[in-house]
Amino acid sequence: MADDMGYGDVGCYNPDTKIPTPNMDKLAAQGIRFTDAHSPSAVCTPSRYGVLTGRYCWRTRLKRSVMFGYEPPLIEEGRMTVASLLKDVGYHTAAIGKWHVGLGYSTKPDKHIDFDAPLPWPEATREEEESIDFTQPLTGGPTELGFDYFYGTSGCSTAQPPYGFIENDRFVDPPSIYRAERKWKSRRPGMTSPGWDDSEPDPIFAEKAVQYIEERATAEQPFFLYLCPTSPHDPCVDELVPEFARNTSEAGPRGDMVWLFDWVVGEVMDALDRTGATDNTLIMVTSDNGALPGDLMSEPRVPDAMVDGEVEAPWVMETERVNLSFNLYGHKSCGDWRGYKGFVYEGGHREPLIARWPGKTKPDTVCDDLVGLTDLLATCAAINDVSLTNVSLTNVSLTKDTPEDSVNILPLLLGEQVEEPIRPDLIHHSGAGYFSVRQGPWKCVFDTKGHGWFSSPPVPGSPGQLFNIEDDPTEQHDLWDERPDIVSSLKQLLEHHQHET
Repeated sequence: MADDMGYGDVGCYNPDTKIPTPNMDKLAAQGIRFTDAHSPSAVCTPSRYGVLTGRYCWRTRLKRSVMFGYEPPLIEEGRMTVASLLKDVGYHTAAIGKWHVGLGYSTKPDKHIDFDAPLPWPEATREEEESIDFTQPLTGGPTELGFDYFYGTSGCSTAQPPYGFIENDRFVDPPSIYRAERKWKSRRPGMTSPGWDDSEPDPIFAEKAVQYIEERATAEQPFFLYLCPTSPHDPCVDELVPEFARNTSEAGPRGDMVWLFDWVVGEVMDALDRTGATDNTLIMVTSDNGALPGDLMSEPRVPDAMVDGEVEAPWVMETERVNLSFNLYGHKSCGDWRGYKGFVYEGGHREPLIARWPGKTKPDTVCDDLVGLTDLLATCAAINDVSLTNVSLTNVSLTKDTPEDSVNILPLLLGEQVEEPIRPDLIHHSGAGYFSVRQGPWKCVFDTKGHGWFSSPPVPGSPGQLFNIEDDPTEQHDLWDERPDIVSSLKQLLEHHQHET
């Protein structure tokens, strides 16, 4: 699962992409490509919660935004996850890469942080960060939620402290240096492990993933690997691109980071081939939310003329709180969809989703059915013939915690004909907590006429937007006033889901 990779970044989705993605393109040619797949949220923490638990994150105490560093675990103790479900039926399970759904930290003696403070938190202060005892075990993380092994970072490896690798429940090299500079606009200050290099995480994650596959492929026990590189999350600057990946695209440093993610996919595919595990492995590739438009610039600029006839003028997003300026390079990171990361529009949550399962998925096929990334859990359960209503962990029934928002899409993976849509509807959620409902061709955005990111919290009852996605895929024609019947029906549908606990 990439971090901020868009629908238009991948060659098999966008023939005009400026970024070579040979491995994902090969995977799509060997398997199935979904065109109407959506992340649970338009930003990362809530999407990752949804992928792992099969539930929309707005059902938790995090109603908007993301985690920025030291918030406690978001996945509730005892909550079923994809990993715990598969571990219960005999899989060895591993998570490698970005975690970003909270960990339990300890403070130094005589120091205090209110870990029960309401979410979302602001960025941690230096005093708060220096109050953390990084030598102590971390609680509530992957190894307590069904994963046998974890190697990764707490949050985004290049943008969010603490900067340091974690193995299982401890830092490999406890952060002990406070880097105070806010570099490249989006790299936040914070506690850092000695010798930390911001360009190294993804190659190291790839190395760890290959090592894990090689070790597990010789065992009779099946395995599940949840691999989350940090590319192409900003900051997208040359200094953070590993040297071997620089200038591999025509879309600047961010494009090079998409290429880097594709390289990681290739490393996994090669490892499966070398170990003879390819034919018995289902591999799925996707992203946690939509993309940023391009390289985030240090200072906002007003768009000007083309530079050297090649690099497109900067693109400026004006919001209530901030102006963001990007270099585009003539590349459409989200394809022709409207909007970007954080937006309630399609560009914020419509994702590439590619799956290959030799002998099961039909090569070079395309599926246009509506699916969500929350569907991973129910699909894994179906593959392993597990009834979600009867699953238990440590002899504690989780019937009450059934993943309400996960649907089995195995028939679609297998190319079976289905008479009715497997997923009749889907909820979208923006970075600032605005809701949208998709049912058939209709998509209704509630309480805003805007994009739903970097804005004030929703005011219930405010005018929204209504689009017919089939007739108007780029969401240009708002039918809110013209079709009050559809608005009313979809509002009732949203309320039904919101009260479904």
